[in-house]
Amino acid sequence: MSALIALDWGTSSLRAQLLDADGVAVETRTRPWGIMHTPAGDFATAFRTLVGDWRERWPDAPALACGMIGSRNGWREVPYVDAPADAAELAKGLLSFDSGCGDLHLVPGVMQRGELPNVLRGEETQVFGALQMCPELVERGVLVLPGTHSKWVDVCEGRLERFATYMTGELFAVLRDHSILGRPARDEGHEGAADAFQLGLRNARDAGAQGIASRLFTTRSLYLAEALPAAHTLDYLSGLLIGEELRSVVASLHDEACPPLVLIGDAALCDRYRQALAFYGITETRHLEHATRAGLWQIATAAGLVAARAS
Repeated sequence: MSALIALDWGTSSLRAQLLDADGVAVETRTRPWGIMHTPAGDFATAFRTLVGDWRERWPDAPALACGMIGSRNGWREVPYVDAPADAAELAKGLLSFDSGCGDLHLVPGVMQRGELPNVLRGEETQVFGALQMCPELVERGVLVLPGTHSKWVDVCEGRLERFATYMTGELFAVLRDHSILGRPARDEGHEGAADAFQLGLRNARDAGAQGIASRLFTTRSLYLAEALPAAHTLDYLSGLLIGEELRSVVASLHDEACPPLVLIGDAALCDRYRQALAFYGITETRHLEHATRAGLWQIATAAGLVAARAS
């Protein structure tokens, strides 16, 4: 018997999973129907097309979605829950409505208020999935979610305490596609170069008080000096940007030992972050897959949408 229809509905893609009574995926469907690419902007039709047959076959299985579908540009805007927050508070903040194909429940994002507010929308579900998958994180841990906007999340005693956002991925894309720094690779092609990535990490670390702005142009000057092949410039640029992100994070530790650290997201990108973390002396890391699915199950359980699994 299927117990939950779990949806990860982001900006660029939509993934639906049919979960059994143990929270295990028995079927997965993926479409390029993120909120910015939904055909005709018709969320109801996209939802019905993707999971309508599941709803007919298992009418009692609730549907729960996380991600940008609950944003201002999504199907319904779900108000943020304030940090610190736990899974029960997210469950209380669910927004439920008639989708035209049965009720749909949307997970709220999390807002960190203050002079410089910060937000999560979708990552909060991965955080609570990670806590369910890694009990050692419950007392204290750091979750790293690399991506367009990388998130570093501190968790303590099962609660999402605080987080920081680094626009590393978006900066890389802008500089690669729309600046002079990306021109050599655009003109001559790109190939992976571990040495260039490590050089970028080292130069970011050594930038000191001048910061990354003083080092970005070296992507071009090293190429012009024939010290960096055109095909390696993007790996060097990646090293600079990720290195600056990690330099900031390591400085915030104030020489304290790093808590248990877990990477969540694309395997190749997480491996790149693992290499960068090792460069900064942080070698005890773990990569998690399926955190979104686990988080949706955890939130559904906290909301009473599904029965808790027997321990």
